Amino acid sequence: MKNELIESNPKVMMGKPVIAGTRLTVESILERLAAGETPEQLLESHPRLTKPAIYAAIEFAAQALRADVVYPVVERAA
Repeated sequence: MKNELIESNPKVMMGKPVIAGTRLTVESILERLAAGETPEQLLESHPRLTKPAIYAAIEFAAQALRADVVYPVVERAA
């Protein structure tokens, strides 16, 4: 899983995958997209972010989920 736009360093954001050269985590990008933010809104909020980096974050997550791991889904209280 090699992508030059994503990096992980134990000294940056506790080793979480981030957009290279930033402290913007893949996790935060995905959460904001899931919450309804558009890529354009993300780009406006983070001038160093690029559209290819947003797509790299999505690709990174998709590749990470290809592992043969069972992810429990926690039911939320109604």
